[in-house]
Amino acid sequence: MNQKELKELIEFLIEKDIAEFELERGDVKVRIKRAGEHTIVHTHGEPRFFAVPPAPGPAPEVGGMPVVSPPAAATPAEPVPEEGLHMVKSPIVGTFYESPSPGSPPFVKAGDTVEVGQVLCIVEAMKLLNEIESDVAGEIVKKLAANGQPIEYGQDLFVIRPKK
Repeated sequence: MNQKELKELIEFLIEKDIAEFELERGDVKVRIKRAGEHTIVHTHGEPRFFAVPPAPGPAPEVGGMPVVSPPAAATPAEPVPEEGLHMVKSPIVGTFYESPSPGSPPFVKAGDTVEVGQVLCIVEAMKLLNEIESDVAGEIVKKLAANGQPIEYGQDLFVIRPKK
């Protein structure tokens, strides 16, 4: 099982909201257990891969073999939303794009008024371009992702002040 297959499997499990999964193929055994925002992939018979780094702390033991975690990346501070603001979150893991093609103007920018169903951005996942639409009508207060940035499931993308 290669890294691409593992990534597709993890995305499928997230999409279907499956918390724990185990697969055996010949001498390869894969066990995936999701706990909150962290997903850890354990494999036996080949190198270990991490979809999302585990929480800091001592490395857990799996089958007598230590799990080595990658260095922790600096996590940006979560923006504190104002009262009454709506956060548009990513429904999938992928790459954020603010415009339909390179060189095109962005779908929306801060200060723009949007309607329900209006396209805000594109998230590319496994070569598929997924249009992310506004689920509320209102004014774009802030864009929270940069063009070309990898994004996670549930990550805040836009802050919208809903119409009253």
